[in-house]
Amino acid sequence: MTMRTQVEETIEVIRPALQADGGDIVLQEVDEVTGIVKVTLVGACGTCPASDQTLKAGIERIMRDRVDGVTEVVAV
Repeated sequence: MTMRTQVEETIEVIRPALQADGGDIVLQEVDEVTGIVKVTLVGACGTCPASDQTLKAGIERIMRDRVDGVTEVVAV
C-alpha cells in the first residue's frame, strides 16, 4: 500500500470529526521522500483560530501514528 493511500484512508477516519465542527480537510500532496503531507483545511476549519492546533496536535499526530514515513503535516 502506498503512503498516499494510507494518508487518504487516515483522512477518512479524521474527516467526520472535522465535519462535525463545520469544516473539512483536502489532501493536496504526499511527498514520499520527505514524508511531508500537504493539506488544506476548509469551511469552518479554514478560518478557525485553533486550526494550527488541530493540524499539529490532532491531524499530524494521528498521521504519524498511523502512516509509516510521515514526518510532518502542513497546511497550504
